[in-house]
Amino acid sequence: MEPTTNATVYIVDDDASVREALAWLLRSRRLFSESFESAEAFDAMLSSRPAQRQPCCLLLDVRMPGMSGLALFDLLAVRGDLATMPVIFLTGHADVPTAVDTVKRGAFDFCEKPFSDNALVDRVEQALAKSAERLAQLRERSDLQVRLRDLTDRERDVMDLVVAGLPNKLIADQLDISVRTVEVHRSRVFDKMQVKSAVELANLLRTEK
Repeated sequence: MEPTTNATVYIVDDDASVREALAWLLRSRRLFSESFESAEAFDAMLSSRPAQRQPCCLLLDVRMPGMSGLALFDLLAVRGDLATMPVIFLTGHADVPTAVDTVKRGAFDFCEKPFSDNALVDRVEQALAKSAERLAQLRERSDLQVRLRDLTDRERDVMDLVVAGLPNKLIADQLDISVRTVEVHRSRVFDKMQVKSAVELANLLRTEK
């Protein structure tokens, strides 16, 4: 798998030697990383930066002094960050049942210590790909909302009936306007929504739901 470009792997572990080893491993696979010694430090970083716009994932130790990895995971889940920031837990044998439970609650995966370097990086790359896909979906949805806001009320009325499958004549009758007026509004809707057919328009609007 090709590395995801402009991506960041966040490492949160209280053990400096683990952070350094993971950072070196990621560099060897051309992956950029940022390391934090505590969940509190990572949370403070997130709070001080704009919303994440580039692919990322989080390598998170389960047990740490202060805020645990599990507590940080719950915080990220409440904020809705897990979709764009997949979490891979780094866990000891005793924590495996807990890690399995977090996967059921939305964690991307867990890797038991000592872990296979190749297997871990493979999962990191898969997590980054998932993050990139989700961010792309969010950008598309945001772009769609901008296009919809550019429509006039009448254009939206025509669009709704076009998507419902009505021909121009029935749309004109229902809205009490001329067929020519329907044609004009229909053409403007297609231009603003950047589509060429009613089917393409319907498929586009389906992604909004």
